Amino acid sequence: MTRKITSQQRRARIGARHLLAPSRRAGTVTEVADAVVALHATDPATVFLSAWARMREADLSAMTEELFEDMGRLLCMRRTMFVVSAAVAPAVWSSTARTIATKQQTLLLKYLDEGGGWDAKWLAEAQEAVLAVLRERGEATAAELSAVVPQLREKVVVAAGKPYEAVQTVCSRVLRGLSVEGLIRRTAPRGSWTSNQFGWTLGTRTPEPPPAEARAELVRRWLERFGPGTLDDIKWWTGWGLGDTRRALAAIDAEVVALDDGEGFDLPGASEETGEWVALLPALDPTPMGWKHRDWYLPQAHRSALFDTSGNVGPTVWRGGEVIGGWAQRKDGTIGVRLFGKQPRSVVRAVDAEAERLRAWIGDVRFVPRFHTPLEREITSKGR
Repeated sequence: MTRKITSQQRRARIGARHLLAPSRRAGTVTEVADAVVALHATDPATVFLSAWARMREADLSAMTEELFEDMGRLLCMRRTMFVVSAAVAPAVWSSTARTIATKQQTLLLKYLDEGGGWDAKWLAEAQEAVLAVLRERGEATAAELSAVVPQLREKVVVAAGKPYEAVQTVCSRVLRGLSVEGLIRRTAPRGSWTSNQFGWTLGTRTPEPPPAEARAELVRRWLERFGPGTLDDIKWWTGWGLGDTRRALAAIDAEVVALDDGEGFDLPGASEETGEWVALLPALDPTPMGWKHRDWYLPQAHRSALFDTSGNVGPTVWRGGEVIGGWAQRKDGTIGVRLFGKQPRSVVRAVDAEAERLRAWIGDVRFVPRFHTPLEREITSKGR
């Protein structure tokens, strides 16, 4: 008989699995990343805020050292930048990031050829020159690298002859190509933890298990942390084709289960649950971005307020596995909250306490989301 897992049971799992219940908070960023498989890293602030929400004591210097010395930053699932632990990196690299890196190299060569007439030999020489500087200096910014590697100062014409024709310096594209290949990596941000200013240093090549084995490992980890989920959820989260997704599920003998919204997959065994909890999660946090189909934890009526037109989720407020509102940092540093519908007083007090905990940790730092959602705009313009 097919095991049934209700939406309520799915919501009840999140607090323990994603370390969001206070009793389950972690001591390190590595523990946090493993609890959600990978931390979304498109926006510099997101990684720190996602970790803070799940940690008992979030010491900024220790967090920074972990993120930039002990963990890997990979362009991987859905061609998105994620931070992963050393234990997860091989599966992510071989199952997903390696293929993306190869495609990105092809696109880079096309960009250089069409814009400046440079070929693979020119690119290889430019990349080796960058690596040589980093071997000698240990670390350098893009500007410092450009000063000593003349190829990085070259310019290309993009969309020649069209109304939006533009001239670009190749530096950022060449460095990004090296980063995607794992040959170089970012250093800690210069200044605030929200900064986009950083240096580069030599990377460490990630081990490469066989791709099929790596895909099976990644799906197993996803089901451990996000299961149950539909085939569509897993295919969307990984960015794989249908065939690779099905084969990975078969390789780990994933159990077919019945969900409120159709057929899903899970790993056998009991699931630990927690009591009532609330959490404030940042934009692009891995929990709200963990599934393609979200009705069971995010009512459709509130979707348009929390997502931008590209499908990026803004800051969310959670209660026991369900999204109940959103939040944003105002210009004066306070945390504004908007809850959907009437909530019990105990929940409102708990949300206010969590907002104050976040404000105290952030201190004088101000951060601006890379993209804006309707609710985030409303909170910052009108307050709570």
